[in-house]
Amino acid sequence: KMAGEEDKTKEENAHFDAEEERKKAALIYAETMRIFVVVGFYFFVSIALVFLNKNMMSEEFRYPLFVTWWQLIIALIMVSILGEMGKKIKTLSIIPPIEFDIEIAKKVMPLAGIFVGMVAFNNLCLAYVEVTFYQVVRSLTICFTILFTYTILGQKTSMGAIQASAVVMFGFVIGSIGEVNFSWLGVFYGVSSSAFVSLYSIYVKKVMEAVGNDQWRLLIYNNALSAVLLLPFIFLFGEFAQIIVNPMIAELSTWFNLTVTGVFGFLINIAVFLQIKFTSPLTNNISGTLKACVQTLLAILVYQNPITAMNAIGIILVIGGSAYYSSVRYSEMKARTEESLPTRMPTK
Repeated sequence: KMAGEEDKTKEENAHFDAEEERKKAALIYAETMRIFVVVGFYFFVSIALVFLNKNMMSEEFRYPLFVTWWQLIIALIMVSILGEMGKKIKTLSIIPPIEFDIEIAKKVMPLAGIFVGMVAFNNLCLAYVEVTFYQVVRSLTICFTILFTYTILGQKTSMGAIQASAVVMFGFVIGSIGEVNFSWLGVFYGVSSSAFVSLYSIYVKKVMEAVGNDQWRLLIYNNALSAVLLLPFIFLFGEFAQIIVNPMIAELSTWFNLTVTGVFGFLINIAVFLQIKFTSPLTNNISGTLKACVQTLLAILVYQNPITAMNAIGIILVIGGSAYYSSVRYSEMKARTEESLPTRMPTK
Protein backbone atom coordinates (compact mmCIF):
# COMPACT_ATOMS: atom_id res chain seq x y z
CA LYS A 1 0.00 0.00 0.00
CA MET A 2 2.81 2.41 0.95
CA ALA A 3 4.60 1.61 -2.31
CA GLY A 4 1.43 2.47 -4.21
CA GLU A 5 1.10 5.78 -2.36
CA GLU A 6 4.74 6.62 -3.13
CA ASP A 7 4.20 5.89 -6.83
CA LYS A 8 1.10 8.07 -6.80
CA THR A 9 3.05 10.91 -5.10
CA LYS A 10 5.84 10.63 -7.66
CA GLU A 11 3.30 10.70 -10.47
CA GLU A 12 1.64 13.81 -9.00
CA ASN A 13 5.02 15.52 -8.57
CA ALA A 14 5.99 14.68 -12.14
CA HIS A 15 2.67 16.06 -13.38
CA PHE A 16 3.17 19.21 -11.29
CA ASP A 17 6.74 19.67 -12.62
CA ALA A 18 5.53 19.19 -16.20
CA GLU A 19 2.78 21.75 -15.66
CA GLU A 20 5.27 24.22 -14.20
CA GLU A 21 7.57 23.71 -17.18
CA ARG A 22 4.69 24.35 -19.58
CA LYS A 23 3.79 27.55 -17.72
CA LYS A 24 7.43 28.65 -17.73
CA ALA A 25 7.73 27.94 -21.46
CA ALA A 26 4.50 29.87 -22.12
CA LEU A 27 5.79 32.86 -20.14
CA ILE A 28 9.12 32.81 -22.00
CA TYR A 29 7.30 32.61 -25.33
CA ALA A 30 4.98 35.50 -24.39
CA GLU A 31 7.94 37.64 -23.24
CA THR A 32 9.90 36.84 -26.41
CA MET A 33 6.93 37.74 -28.61
CA ARG A 34 6.41 41.00 -26.70
CA ILE A 35 10.05 42.00 -27.19
CA PHE A 36 9.83 41.00 -30.86
CA VAL A 37 6.70 43.15 -31.38
CA VAL A 38 8.14 46.15 -29.49
CA VAL A 39 11.48 46.06 -31.34
CA GLY A 40 9.66 45.47 -34.64
CA PHE A 41 7.43 48.47 -33.98
CA TYR A 42 10.49 50.62 -33.24
CA PHE A 43 12.19 49.40 -36.44
CA PHE A 44 9.13 50.15 -38.56
CA VAL A 45 8.39 53.61 -37.13
CA SER A 46 12.02 54.79 -37.00
CA ILE A 47 12.93 53.69 -40.53
CA ALA A 48 9.58 54.82 -41.97
CA LEU A 49 10.05 58.29 -40.43
CA VAL A 50 13.43 58.74 -42.15
CA PHE A 51 12.04 57.66 -45.54
CA LEU A 52 8.86 59.75 -45.15
CA ASN A 53 10.88 62.85 -44.29
CA LYS A 54 13.21 62.26 -47.23
CA ASN A 55 10.30 61.82 -49.66
CA MET A 56 8.48 64.84 -48.24
CA MET A 57 11.42 67.14 -48.83
CA SER A 58 11.78 66.61 -52.56
CA GLU A 59 13.16 69.20 -54.96
CA GLU A 60 9.62 70.51 -55.46
CA PHE A 61 8.88 70.90 -51.73
CA ARG A 62 12.18 71.44 -49.93
CA TYR A 63 10.97 73.27 -46.83
CA PRO A 64 12.55 71.34 -43.92
CA LEU A 65 11.81 74.00 -41.29
CA PHE A 66 8.11 74.11 -42.19
CA VAL A 67 7.94 70.30 -42.26
CA THR A 68 9.55 70.18 -38.81
CA TRP A 69 7.14 72.82 -37.46
CA TRP A 70 4.12 70.94 -38.81
CA GLN A 71 5.37 67.71 -37.19
CA LEU A 72 5.55 69.51 -33.83
CA ILE A 73 1.95 70.74 -34.26
CA ILE A 74 0.68 67.26 -35.17
CA ALA A 75 2.50 65.77 -32.15
CA LEU A 76 0.83 68.34 -29.88
CA ILE A 77 -2.60 67.55 -31.34
CA MET A 78 -2.07 63.80 -30.90
CA VAL A 79 -0.78 64.05 -27.33
CA SER A 80 -3.74 66.31 -26.53
CA ILE A 81 -6.23 63.77 -27.91
CA LEU A 82 -4.55 60.81 -26.20
CA GLY A 83 -4.29 62.78 -22.94
CA GLU A 84 -8.05 63.31 -22.93
CA MET A 85 -8.65 59.66 -23.85
CA GLY A 86 -6.36 58.66 -20.98
CA LYS A 87 -8.97 59.97 -18.53
CA LYS A 88 -11.26 57.11 -19.59
CA ILE A 89 -8.91 54.47 -20.99
CA LYS A 90 -6.48 53.02 -18.44
CA THR A 91 -3.86 52.00 -21.02
CA LEU A 92 -3.49 55.64 -22.10
CA SER A 93 -3.49 57.05 -18.58
CA ILE A 94 0.32 57.40 -18.72
CA ILE A 95 -0.18 60.35 -21.10
CA PRO A 96 -1.28 63.43 -19.11
CA PRO A 97 -3.76 66.03 -20.38
CA ILE A 98 -2.36 69.16 -22.04
CA GLU A 99 -1.07 71.70 -19.49
CA PHE A 100 1.03 74.85 -19.52
CA ASP A 101 2.68 76.31 -16.43
CA ILE A 102 4.75 79.43 -17.11
CA GLU A 103 7.31 78.59 -14.39
CA ILE A 104 7.86 75.09 -15.81
CA ALA A 105 8.01 76.57 -19.33
CA LYS A 106 10.86 78.89 -18.27
CA LYS A 107 12.87 75.91 -17.05
CA VAL A 108 12.18 73.87 -20.20
CA MET A 109 12.83 76.76 -22.64
CA PRO A 110 16.64 76.21 -22.99
CA LEU A 111 16.05 72.53 -23.69
CA ALA A 112 13.38 73.45 -26.26
CA GLY A 113 15.96 75.61 -28.03
CA ILE A 114 18.32 72.64 -28.23
CA PHE A 115 15.42 70.42 -29.37
CA VAL A 116 14.65 72.86 -32.22
CA GLY A 117 18.27 72.65 -33.37
CA MET A 118 18.19 68.86 -33.14
CA VAL A 119 15.05 68.21 -35.21
CA ALA A 120 15.46 71.13 -37.63
CA PHE A 121 19.06 70.31 -38.55
CA ASN A 122 18.11 66.63 -38.84
CA ASN A 123 15.46 67.39 -41.47
CA LEU A 124 17.74 69.93 -43.18
CA CYS A 125 20.37 67.19 -43.42
CA LEU A 126 17.89 64.76 -45.00
CA ALA A 127 16.94 67.41 -47.55
CA TYR A 128 20.52 67.58 -48.87
CA VAL A 129 22.04 64.09 -48.48
CA GLU A 130 21.09 60.58 -49.58
CA VAL A 131 19.62 58.24 -46.96
CA THR A 132 22.61 55.90 -47.39
CA PHE A 133 24.98 58.76 -46.48
CA TYR A 134 22.65 60.06 -43.74
CA GLN A 135 23.83 57.35 -41.31
CA VAL A 136 27.45 58.40 -41.85
CA VAL A 137 26.79 62.14 -41.48
CA ARG A 138 24.78 61.63 -38.28
CA SER A 139 27.34 59.25 -36.75
CA LEU A 140 29.32 61.96 -34.95
CA THR A 141 26.79 62.03 -32.10
CA ILE A 142 29.08 59.63 -30.23
CA CYS A 143 32.10 61.94 -30.63
CA PHE A 144 30.14 65.00 -29.50
CA THR A 145 28.75 63.07 -26.51
CA ILE A 146 32.29 62.29 -25.32
CA LEU A 147 33.37 65.90 -25.92
CA PHE A 148 30.39 67.50 -24.13
CA THR A 149 30.47 64.98 -21.28
CA TYR A 150 34.01 66.16 -20.51
CA THR A 151 33.64 69.92 -21.22
CA ILE A 152 30.18 70.40 -19.66
CA LEU A 153 29.91 67.69 -17.00
CA GLY A 154 33.62 67.31 -16.29
CA GLN A 155 33.38 63.52 -16.62
CA LYS A 156 36.11 61.47 -18.26
CA THR A 157 35.34 58.73 -20.78
CA SER A 158 36.86 55.25 -20.80
CA MET A 159 39.53 54.31 -23.31
CA GLY A 160 37.21 51.75 -24.91
CA ALA A 161 34.59 54.43 -25.67
CA ILE A 162 37.26 56.78 -27.04
CA GLN A 163 38.57 54.01 -29.32
CA ALA A 164 35.03 53.39 -30.56
CA SER A 165 34.56 57.10 -31.32
CA ALA A 166 37.86 57.10 -33.23
CA VAL A 167 36.56 54.26 -35.42
CA VAL A 168 33.36 56.24 -36.03
CA MET A 169 35.32 59.40 -36.88
CA PHE A 170 37.53 57.46 -39.31
CA GLY A 171 34.40 55.93 -40.89
CA PHE A 172 32.89 59.42 -41.23
CA VAL A 173 35.96 60.70 -43.10
CA ILE A 174 36.22 57.63 -45.37
CA GLY A 175 32.46 57.64 -46.06
CA SER A 176 32.51 61.37 -46.88
CA ILE A 177 35.42 60.98 -49.32
CA GLY A 178 33.64 58.09 -51.05
CA GLU A 179 30.19 59.73 -51.26
CA VAL A 180 29.14 60.29 -54.89
CA ASN A 181 26.45 62.91 -54.19
CA PHE A 182 28.46 64.79 -51.59
CA SER A 183 27.00 68.01 -50.15
CA TRP A 184 28.94 70.31 -47.83
CA LEU A 185 25.67 71.87 -46.74
CA GLY A 186 24.21 68.44 -45.94
CA VAL A 187 27.32 67.50 -43.96
CA PHE A 188 27.16 70.78 -42.01
CA TYR A 189 23.49 70.18 -41.14
CA GLY A 190 24.18 66.54 -40.19
CA VAL A 191 27.14 67.39 -37.96
CA SER A 192 25.13 70.22 -36.36
CA SER A 193 22.24 67.83 -35.69
CA SER A 194 24.65 65.35 -34.08
CA ALA A 195 25.97 68.10 -31.79
CA PHE A 196 22.45 69.09 -30.73
CA VAL A 197 21.47 65.43 -30.12
CA SER A 198 24.44 65.10 -27.74
CA LEU A 199 23.58 68.36 -25.98
CA TYR A 200 19.95 67.28 -25.66
CA SER A 201 20.87 63.96 -24.01
CA ILE A 202 22.93 65.88 -21.42
CA TYR A 203 20.50 68.68 -20.63
CA VAL A 204 17.32 66.58 -20.67
CA LYS A 205 18.41 64.95 -17.39
CA LYS A 206 18.62 68.39 -15.74
CA VAL A 207 15.15 69.42 -16.93
CA MET A 208 13.30 66.19 -16.11
CA GLU A 209 12.91 67.23 -12.46
CA ALA A 210 10.94 70.33 -13.53
CA VAL A 211 8.26 68.09 -15.07
CA GLY A 212 8.22 65.54 -12.27
CA ASN A 213 10.38 63.09 -14.25
CA ASP A 214 7.43 62.58 -16.62
CA GLN A 215 8.63 62.25 -20.21
CA TRP A 216 5.13 62.89 -21.58
CA ARG A 217 4.84 66.23 -19.76
CA LEU A 218 8.28 67.09 -21.12
CA LEU A 219 7.04 66.20 -24.61
CA ILE A 220 4.11 68.60 -24.22
CA TYR A 221 6.26 71.53 -23.08
CA ASN A 222 9.07 70.73 -25.51
CA ASN A 223 6.84 70.57 -28.57
CA ALA A 224 4.76 73.63 -27.62
CA LEU A 225 7.80 75.82 -26.94
CA SER A 226 9.72 74.45 -29.95
CA ALA A 227 6.80 75.24 -32.29
CA VAL A 228 6.84 78.84 -31.06
CA LEU A 229 10.65 79.13 -31.31
CA LEU A 230 10.80 77.62 -34.79
CA LEU A 231 8.04 79.72 -36.36
CA PRO A 232 10.10 82.95 -36.85
CA PHE A 233 12.84 81.00 -38.65
CA ILE A 234 10.34 79.82 -41.27
CA PHE A 235 9.87 83.49 -42.18
CA LEU A 236 13.52 84.52 -41.74
CA PHE A 237 14.84 81.78 -44.05
CA GLY A 238 12.25 82.63 -46.69
CA GLU A 239 10.36 79.35 -46.56
CA PHE A 240 6.99 81.01 -45.93
CA ALA A 241 7.36 83.31 -48.95
CA GLN A 242 8.20 80.31 -51.15
CA ILE A 243 5.46 78.07 -49.75
CA ILE A 244 2.56 80.46 -50.41
CA VAL A 245 3.45 80.66 -54.13
CA ASN A 246 4.11 76.91 -54.48
CA PRO A 247 1.07 75.22 -56.11
CA MET A 248 1.77 72.01 -54.14
CA ILE A 249 0.61 73.69 -50.91
CA ALA A 250 -2.95 73.75 -52.29
CA GLU A 251 -2.93 70.00 -53.00
CA LEU A 252 -4.68 67.68 -50.55
CA SER A 253 -1.98 65.03 -51.05
CA THR A 254 0.69 67.45 -49.76
CA TRP A 255 -1.17 68.04 -46.49
CA PHE A 256 -1.88 64.32 -46.18
CA ASN A 257 1.83 63.48 -46.55
CA LEU A 258 2.78 66.26 -44.12
CA THR A 259 0.33 64.94 -41.55
CA VAL A 260 1.51 61.32 -41.96
CA THR A 261 5.11 62.40 -41.28
CA GLY A 262 3.82 64.27 -38.21
CA VAL A 263 2.00 61.17 -36.95
CA PHE A 264 5.14 59.07 -37.34
CA GLY A 265 7.13 61.83 -35.65
CA PHE A 266 4.87 61.37 -32.63
CA LEU A 267 4.85 57.55 -32.85
CA ILE A 268 8.64 57.45 -32.55
CA ASN A 269 8.22 58.78 -28.99
CA ILE A 270 5.92 55.86 -28.16
CA ALA A 271 8.23 53.37 -29.90
CA VAL A 272 11.27 54.54 -27.91
CA PHE A 273 9.25 54.55 -24.67
CA LEU A 274 8.04 50.96 -25.24
CA GLN A 275 11.49 49.71 -26.19
CA ILE A 276 13.09 51.20 -23.07
CA LYS A 277 10.28 49.85 -20.86
CA PHE A 278 10.03 46.30 -22.20
CA THR A 279 13.58 45.49 -23.30
CA SER A 280 17.01 45.53 -21.70
CA PRO A 281 19.67 48.20 -22.39
CA LEU A 282 21.63 45.56 -24.32
CA THR A 283 18.63 44.80 -26.55
CA ASN A 284 18.12 48.53 -27.01
CA ASN A 285 21.72 48.99 -28.17
CA ILE A 286 21.63 45.97 -30.50
CA SER A 287 18.31 47.19 -31.91
CA GLY A 288 19.80 50.59 -32.75
CA THR A 289 22.74 49.01 -34.57
CA LEU A 290 20.58 46.57 -36.55
CA LYS A 291 18.18 49.37 -37.45
CA ALA A 292 21.06 51.35 -38.93
CA CYS A 293 22.04 48.34 -41.07
CA VAL A 294 18.49 47.68 -42.28
CA GLN A 295 17.89 51.38 -42.98
CA THR A 296 21.05 51.62 -45.09
CA LEU A 297 20.25 48.45 -47.07
CA LEU A 298 16.68 49.59 -47.70
CA ALA A 299 17.92 52.99 -48.89
CA ILE A 300 20.20 51.25 -51.41
CA LEU A 301 17.28 49.15 -52.70
CA VAL A 302 14.65 51.92 -52.73
CA TYR A 303 16.65 54.90 -54.00
CA GLN A 304 19.27 52.99 -55.99
CA ASN A 305 21.96 55.29 -54.61
CA PRO A 306 25.41 54.62 -56.09
CA ILE A 307 27.73 53.17 -53.42
CA THR A 308 31.50 53.36 -53.91
CA ALA A 309 33.93 51.01 -52.15
CA MET A 310 35.10 53.80 -49.82
CA ASN A 311 31.51 54.79 -49.10
CA ALA A 312 30.68 51.18 -48.16
CA ILE A 313 33.77 50.93 -45.93
CA GLY A 314 32.80 54.20 -44.23
CA ILE A 315 29.26 52.94 -43.54
CA ILE A 316 30.60 49.64 -42.13
CA LEU A 317 33.10 51.47 -39.90
CA VAL A 318 30.44 53.88 -38.63
CA ILE A 319 27.94 51.12 -37.79
CA GLY A 320 30.66 48.86 -36.36
CA GLY A 321 32.13 51.68 -34.26
CA SER A 322 28.67 52.59 -33.00
CA ALA A 323 27.98 48.97 -32.06
CA TYR A 324 31.32 48.76 -30.23
CA TYR A 325 30.56 52.02 -28.38
CA SER A 326 27.14 50.66 -27.31
CA SER A 327 28.80 47.46 -26.09
CA VAL A 328 31.40 49.39 -24.06
CA ARG A 329 28.74 51.65 -22.52
CA TYR A 330 26.56 48.65 -21.64
CA SER A 331 29.48 46.85 -19.96
CA GLU A 332 30.30 50.00 -17.97
CA MET A 333 26.68 50.45 -16.88
CA LYS A 334 26.47 46.78 -15.87
CA ALA A 335 29.68 47.07 -13.84
CA ARG A 336 28.39 50.20 -12.03
CA THR A 337 25.12 48.45 -11.23
CA GLU A 338 26.92 45.41 -9.82
CA GLU A 339 29.19 47.64 -7.71
CA SER A 340 26.18 49.45 -6.24
CA LEU A 341 24.56 46.18 -5.11
CA PRO A 342 25.07 45.36 -1.42
CA THR A 343 27.59 42.58 -0.82
CA ARG A 344 26.46 39.60 1.22
CA MET A 345 28.30 38.90 4.47
CA PRO A 346 29.86 35.42 4.64
CA THR A 347 27.90 33.02 6.83
CA LYS A 348 29.72 31.29 9.66
